[in-house]
Amino acid sequence: MSPRPLTVAYLFTTFPKSTETFLQREILAMQALGVDLRIHSLWQGGGTFNGIEVRRFRLWRLISLIWIIPWVTVTRWDLMSQLLRGLFTRRAPSWINFWENMLGAGFAGVMAGEFRRQKPDLVHAAWAGGPATAAWILSRLTGIRFSSAAHAYDIYEHGGDWWLMEKLRDAAFVHTSTEMACATLAFRGLDRARIQVIRRGLVRFPAFKALRVTRDPMRILCIARLVEKKGITRQLEIYAALLRAGMRFEARIIGDGPLRDSLMRQCRELCLEGLVRFCGHCTQEEVAAALAWSDVLIHTGVVAPSGDRDGLPNVIPEAMAAGVLVVTSPAAATTEAISDRESGRVVPMEDLGAWVNAMRELKEDSLFCDRLRRAARAWVEREFDAHLNASRLHRLFMDARVEIHRDGPPGR
Repeated sequence: MSPRPLTVAYLFTTFPKSTETFLQREILAMQALGVDLRIHSLWQGGGTFNGIEVRRFRLWRLISLIWIIPWVTVTRWDLMSQLLRGLFTRRAPSWINFWENMLGAGFAGVMAGEFRRQKPDLVHAAWAGGPATAAWILSRLTGIRFSSAAHAYDIYEHGGDWWLMEKLRDAAFVHTSTEMACATLAFRGLDRARIQVIRRGLVRFPAFKALRVTRDPMRILCIARLVEKKGITRQLEIYAALLRAGMRFEARIIGDGPLRDSLMRQCRELCLEGLVRFCGHCTQEEVAAALAWSDVLIHTGVVAPSGDRDGLPNVIPEAMAAGVLVVTSPAAATTEAISDRESGRVVPMEDLGAWVNAMRELKEDSLFCDRLRRAARAWVEREFDAHLNASRLHRLFMDARVEIHRDGPPGR
């Protein structure tokens, strides 16, 4: 008799979300591995995804907390007292994070009975904010073990999520996609042995395109949300430096965000109109076409004043896989994929001359470019295969189930 499928309840803030394709790839890979997926979206989203029902939580159900909270207070004071201590002894890093955590806690209170009846093998939080709060409290209320991802936003924005360490210390394991995030969590006191670095990945590798023989004008692509941590303000200054140096180029910026108007105004002030095009949000097909068009992907990530920063943006390995040269700032975890002069170029943000020189070298030295491109593709095939990486995550899910079945659910 074949073993029954592994049942995992995945908790998202919003699913599916067009800007979070890496999570969609993870779900597709888990589905291919035969996991029985129960997907819950706490805030928006819903419907179906590749034939899987996505259950969107209805906020009106929070009204039942009127009697659930007193009941939990009486029957599970150990849990309620811990939540109250966290609520009243320190401030949330932001109002958004406060309400995300409150939503996660409310979801857990409302849904605990349903999870107790359905008994998934594991609850997995796709984010360490509201979804991890929901998974953590569900585990305390039902005895169902949980695991959590921890992305750069969860760890660094305004110093990190409100209840980050309390939640992650109770998780069966914590999944991060960069060594940077792993080192930060270990420094903050999480057991290093329980942090699993498993990168994201591509479901299919694109064809490795030929290097354009004459890269004049240089075709430069940026794929980024228009927010502070992407450093687009400085990127426009790089384009202005290229213009002053007499280098011919065309640049396209794919993405949207709150800084769009100010960036377009800066573009006009730097006399870059006609050279830099803001493309807005694009479909995956349009992004693939832009990668096929481009010679170079430029990434100018910085640490935002809020502390937010990138981990390893998916667009970098995607460009590496396609044969697009990558020039990046050294901020965050980009250097885990791009080693300077080995698989791309890493250039200090403050040195405009270095950016100009790097671009000129990539324009003129085809042998150097091909060496970088081959090394980049090899890194992606080794580190960024969604099926291989999903298999590693699946094994962690299976190990958690085995431990639960051997020892019984953790009593609290």
